[in-house]
Amino acid sequence: MKKHYYLKNVVTLGLDEDKCNGCGMCEKVCPHAVFAMNERKALIVDRDACMECGACAQNCPVDAIEVMAGVGCAAAVIRGSIAGTEPCCGPTDDTCESAKSCC
Repeated sequence: MKKHYYLKNVVTLGLDEDKCNGCGMCEKVCPHAVFAMNERKALIVDRDACMECGACAQNCPVDAIEVMAGVGCAAAVIRGSIAGTEPCCGPTDDTCESAKSCC
């Protein structure tokens, strides 16, 4: 099955690996296999596949995951359009090279 991707580097998904207790719920509930487990810690392995449904954050018992469900792509396009830059997700995401210029 071909994976569906949204816009590159626009997802609001964040993971605090220090808080992660290794339960694996994020991996189990994610419909797009964004997470994987490595040595009893969750890792984001396919960030751009995230559709921001929020299932991971809602099922994380230690609040190690943060995502603004349903807003990343639309918000990124709007901010990029206003600032005249490529879409990006925001100032807290260091994967977006132009985050400071478009937020």
